Amino acid sequence: MTLEKILQSQGFGSRKYCRALILDHRVSIHGKPCTDPNASFETTGLVFSLEDRNWTYRDKLYLALHKPAGYECSHQPQHHPSVFSLLPQPFIRRGLQCVGRLDQDTTGLLLLSDDGNFIHRYTSPRKNIPKTYHVTTVHPVDDGLISRLKNGVTLRDENIVTRALHCQANTHRQVTLVIAEGKYHQVKRMIAAAGNRVENLHRAAIGGFSLDVSLPVGHWRFLDETDLASLDTPGTM
Repeated sequence: MTLEKILQSQGFGSRKYCRALILDHRVSIHGKPCTDPNASFETTGLVFSLEDRNWTYRDKLYLALHKPAGYECSHQPQHHPSVFSLLPQPFIRRGLQCVGRLDQDTTGLLLLSDDGNFIHRYTSPRKNIPKTYHVTTVHPVDDGLISRLKNGVTLRDENIVTRALHCQANTHRQVTLVIAEGKYHQVKRMIAAAGNRVENLHRAAIGGFSLDVSLPVGHWRFLDETDLASLDTPGTM
């Protein structure tokens, strides 16, 4: 692939703009400046630098973000900053999207990608991908709450019973809850239907992929092949 097409595919702007970057001596390949926009390179494992910052060519983006509270999962946020403000601009220009959404006040694991098939797979309710949440409740947790969540509750404005795949008490006001459907505000609605209210909500895992506790709030990392494979495993319940 030519160098100008490489830069364009990685989100650095239009073909014309990428060509100008190269002609302006701002791009290096393997540590050496390259001023030929039509120079061809094998993209597998390619590392290039733009203004002294290194980038690795990626055909598709797969990211895990440790989402902070107070951020909206939207390119056009209404009341709070966008989670996309936490990410490099070239990723945004590539069409990066949230894989499902978390409420602005919900923290934890958020996946992002520019791969449409990947996004569909992990947002489709028919795939039954388990999602693990740590829920801090307003009122103390009792055995009745756990039993109701396991046996199923009827959400407001619905006639069907919604059950947790797994539910256990961790402390007197915190439970671990695993669901698969991903309905609108599902965890909050389930807790309310079971007779309590959510104070804080944190998504800890999707499938068998858990949020790395060493990843600081507001930071992100790439998903590797092992991470991607773990999304399709049930995880530990």
